[in-house]
Amino acid sequence: MLDRRSFLAAVGGTLAAAPWASALAGDGKRKRLAIVTTEWRYHSHAWHMGTRFLVGYPIGGRWHHPPLEVVSAYVAQFPENDLARSRSKEFGFPLYPTIAEALRCGGKELAVDAVLVIGEHGDYPNNEFGQKKYPRYEFFKQVVDVFQADGRTVPMFNDKHLSWKWDWAKEMVDTARSMNIPYLAGSSLPVTWRMPSIEMPYGAQVDEVMSVAMGGLDSYDFHAFEVIQCMVERRKGGETGVAWLEAIRGDDVWASLEKGSWAGGGIDQNLFKACLCRSQTLAQPETFSHRYPTPEQMRAWVKDPVAYRFEYNDGLRGAMLLMNGLVNDFTFAARLKGQEEPLSTLFYLPPNPNVVYSAALMSKAEQTFLTGNPPYPVERTLLTGGLVEAGMQSLAKNQRVETPYMNVRYQAPKESTFWTS
Repeated sequence: MLDRRSFLAAVGGTLAAAPWASALAGDGKRKRLAIVTTEWRYHSHAWHMGTRFLVGYPIGGRWHHPPLEVVSAYVAQFPENDLARSRSKEFGFPLYPTIAEALRCGGKELAVDAVLVIGEHGDYPNNEFGQKKYPRYEFFKQVVDVFQADGRTVPMFNDKHLSWKWDWAKEMVDTARSMNIPYLAGSSLPVTWRMPSIEMPYGAQVDEVMSVAMGGLDSYDFHAFEVIQCMVERRKGGETGVAWLEAIRGDDVWASLEKGSWAGGGIDQNLFKACLCRSQTLAQPETFSHRYPTPEQMRAWVKDPVAYRFEYNDGLRGAMLLMNGLVNDFTFAARLKGQEEPLSTLFYLPPNPNVVYSAALMSKAEQTFLTGNPPYPVERTLLTGGLVEAGMQSLAKNQRVETPYMNVRYQAPKESTFWTS
C-alpha cells in the first residue's frame, strides 16, 4: 500500500518543478495579465493560448488553474467567428481599443503584471518574399512605450517568431535585454512531449541534423526550425549562429535526396529515413500499414516538396524538409560523433480540440510571468525566425543566402524543458 510519505516522495519532484510552485509559496494573490492579439477565434493562437489563462490546463495528471487573472485584452481584428467578445463577457475582462489602454486597464499607469502577445492569424499583407507581415514588432513597440512612459517593466511572452524582418527582431531582443524585460518567445514544439522521450546530450559533438515536417511556408517551417534549434543549441560550445542557407523546391529536392550525402550537395538518406521511422503519420499505399514508401510513391504523394539546407558557423550541417502528403507531424534526427546510429525522435502534437502542446508552451509563459526568469533564451527564437526569413528569400531569389548577420551566440540551459509527464 502506498502511504503518504511514499506518495509525497513519488510526486514531490513534479510538484516542486511545477511553474506555479513559487507563486503558491507567496502571498496567494493572483497576478494580473493583459492579452494582446491580432484576433481571437476558434483554432486561432489566442484560442490555443489565451484560454489557458481563463480555464486552466492539465499538467502532470492534474488540472492546473494559473494564479493569473486576465484583466484586459486588446484585439486588433474581429472576424465573423470572433470569440473575443464572448470571452470578455463570460470571464469579465474588458476589451480596450488600444494596447496602451489595455496595459493600463483604462487608467493612467501600467496596471498589469504580465503581457501575453499573440501576433498570429488575421488579415495582413505579404511582403515581396511571401512572408506575412504580422504586427508583432509593432505590438512590442507599443508595449515597450508604456513601460518607458510609466517607469516599470513586466514579463512578456511573444507567440512564434519575433518579426518577419531580421532587423526588427534583433531590435526586440536588444531592447528587452537593455530594459531587463523578462522575455520569452517561440513555438510549442520544443516543449511538447517527445516519442521517445529523449534529449540531445548536453555538450554532444554533432555533425549533422534534420527535421522532416509538414505545413506551409512562413509558418510551419518556423516550427521545424524550432525543433532543430532546441536540440542543436545543447551541442558542445553552445550556439554560434548560422553562416548560410539555401532553399530548394520540387524536383531539386528529389535530386538532393538521390545524392544522399551533404558532401555531394545532397540530403542525408540515413537521417531522412530515421525521421520517417519516427513518424506516426507516414503515408501508406492502399491496404498497407507500416510499409516504408518507395521513392516513386513519395514523388506521387508529395506534390510540392521544399527543403532548406544550412550550415552553422561552427560547421554543423542542417536540413529541414516540408513533405506534405508524406507526413503530418514533426520528427528530428541527428548524427553524433562516435555513434553509429542516429539519435531520433517525434515531437508529439496531440489532436484538436485539446491540443495540449499549447498548454505545454503556456506553462513556460506562466513560469516566466510568475518568476521573471524565462526557462530558455529568447535568442533561440531570434535565430529560428531569421532562418525562416532567409529561407523565404532564398526560395524567392532561387539562390543561396549568406547570413553573416545571423551571428547569434548563446548558451542553452542544461536542464531539459520539454514535457515528460
